This record gives sequence, structure tokens and C-alpha cells, in this order.
Amino acid sequence: MTKRTNAIGAAALLLLAASSAGAAATEVKGAAILDHPCGKLSVKQMGLVHDGKMEEAVKLTTPEMQAEWKAMAAEEREMVSGMMKEMSVAADVHAAEIRQHGVLAIDGEDATLTLTKEEKDQSASSVSTLTQKFKARDGACAISH
Repeated sequence: MTKRTNAIGAAALLLLAASSAGAAATEVKGAAILDHPCGKLSVKQMGLVHDGKMEEAVKLTTPEMQAEWKAMAAEEREMVSGMMKEMSVAADVHAAEIRQHGVLAIDGEDATLTLTKEEKDQSASSVSTLTQKFKARDGACAISH
């Protein structure tokens, strides 16, 4: 009976620890994101990409992403750079979109910025989502995807 009680108690502690770990995740919404290091980094990186400064933008990523970038053939980097530039917006526009549509989910060292915009006109509606992942360590962020 004691072994069973101990097993139940241990299981309860594990469940409590798991639910506490999940509770550690926080969400930051809207303008407050721009005060967080990951929000600031997102705006900076978007501006650099929009301005065609890919080498500077890549320096804002994790060492693993930087290694992936360097491992790409020059033609592939050029193609990816072109696509990213085409899909980017100016830094101030990105900041405004974060204020209006942003949610930053932070879970330990992992953070995810999601911008979900719903656009409607007379003939149709659409939803666009931008997701950016970060590694947050020691009060600093790096883009991880």
C-alpha cells in the first residue's frame, strides 16, 4: 500500500511540475512587444531585409542559422535574399503591424512572434500569418527561424 501511495504521490508531483512548466509560458501583445528584445530585433531585422542588407540581417540570427546561410551556394543565397526582400516591409510598417496584430509567446529560451492579419474587401477576405521564432538568452534574442 505504501509503494502505491508513493507512486501516486510521485505521479502527482510530476503532473504538477509539468503543469507548472507549461504555466511559465507568457504572452506579450501589441505595443508591449516592441519593448521586448525579441520585438526590437524583429523590427531591426525586417528593416535590414527590406533595405537589402542581408549580410547584416543574418548576423541577427542564431549561430546555427548563420552556418546554414554560409553553407548555401551564392546563387541560392541570392534567390532567398530576393524572396525575403520582396516579402518584407519597412521597419516602421513592421512595428505598426506588431502593435496592431502581434502576439509574442515566450516559453523559457524559446519565443515566437505571430502576426495574424485579417483583410476583407467587398469580394473576399483573407488571413495572413507571419511567424518568427527566437532564442532568448541572457536578456538578448537571436532569430532562430
